[in-house]
Amino acid sequence: MNRLPPIDLHAHIEADIAASDLTDLGALVFAATRSLDEAERVLQRSDGWTVWGVGCHPGLVGAQKAFEADRFAALSARTAYVSEVGLDGKSRVPMETQRATLAAVLRVLQTTPRITSIHSFAATDAVLDCLAERPIHGAVLHWWLGDAMQTRRAADLGCFFSVNTAMLRQPDLASRLPLERVLPETDHPFGDRSGGRGRRPGKVDDVEQALARIHQLTPEEVRRITWRNLGELTRNTRCGMLLPRQARVTLAAS
Repeated sequence: MNRLPPIDLHAHIEADIAASDLTDLGALVFAATRSLDEAERVLQRSDGWTVWGVGCHPGLVGAQKAFEADRFAALSARTAYVSEVGLDGKSRVPMETQRATLAAVLRVLQTTPRITSIHSFAATDAVLDCLAERPIHGAVLHWWLGDAMQTRRAADLGCFFSVNTAMLRQPDLASRLPLERVLPETDHPFGDRSGGRGRRPGKVDDVEQALARIHQLTPEEVRRITWRNLGELTRNTRCGMLLPRQARVTLAAS
């Protein structure tokens, strides 16, 4: 079998990037959007190794004001990926508004599950409460900063976790995550700032190496496990046919 490409489960990419630039990344990149308008633009694309998402960032006033549940449902029907949604305890958006948006998102996802990357900065317990109230398949807690008890609760709720370079500055964060629920991310250009001039979407080798050290594995073994984890997410959400063909073929082989 050919070498598995890296997985980047959460990155931000300009909507007008050239298709060749995405191919050159050499990775399966899940590209998050911050608003329904941005999602509308990117879902017109067809890229072999990029999964474009539907998002409504909890930190953006305009995106939250413009959110419409019916429009979100229609857009999410066109992709396997929902991101970036969730709650942010430091946002200027009133928490009541954020909660209403997230509740509407979760209601849609209870009917049509998707791989869903969830923001929870300064709102870890609140996000878990929302997921307990409206359970979904496919939840991935992006840039998770929860403590040990919150992490156990998240795992009990069926959540997965995505890990970026910035999280590696606190090794205990990654070490308490169950490896069978972990996927790498960059959160480019925010979560990989310590990566220097070489940072780009899909560049997750430092995350894979850190996970390998924690679990006494090789980076190659970690990558195989993350592909298995993605396969589990895809089966749980039953949205594999919405992934790019190359991704489906690689998942089947891995």
